[in-house]
Amino acid sequence: MQSFYLLTAALFAFSSLFFPFWYFATETPLLLMDFRPLADAGVIHVFSLYVSSVVSPLTGLLSITAIFFYKNRSLQSTLIVVLILLFLIDLLSGLTAAHFMNQQLGRSFGSGIEHSPGVGFFVLLPEPLFFWLAMKGVKKDEKIVNAYKRL
Repeated sequence: MQSFYLLTAALFAFSSLFFPFWYFATETPLLLMDFRPLADAGVIHVFSLYVSSVVSPLTGLLSITAIFFYKNRSLQSTLIVVLILLFLIDLLSGLTAAHFMNQQLGRSFGSGIEHSPGVGFFVLLPEPLFFWLAMKGVKKDEKIVNAYKRL
């Protein structure tokens, strides 16, 4: 079952690349997406967005890689913990980029800017649930194997 959960989490991580993370309503709508920084928003915005752009596919690739370590459950568990940390880095870097873009747009257009999370933000949110379910499956397999060793 953990293979299904890891594959689903990988699909969410990869799909977050194709949807906007945050929407900004100015004279023309602006979208905060991976690999599309607004250079005027500052170095922290650009750096945060590139971190998010690298971490999302890395999370997907490591999720798929973890599937193939089903015989080495300790390594698979370690990879799942790393994946949870990568999710947190991805989410925080995206929120940081959105914050600094909001500050820049506030300086440029005034305080009348409306902004809201996009589909890319909501696609990321179920990832830790699937990582937790995968970890639970790995621990259940480990318990079954240890029970057979005692026999």
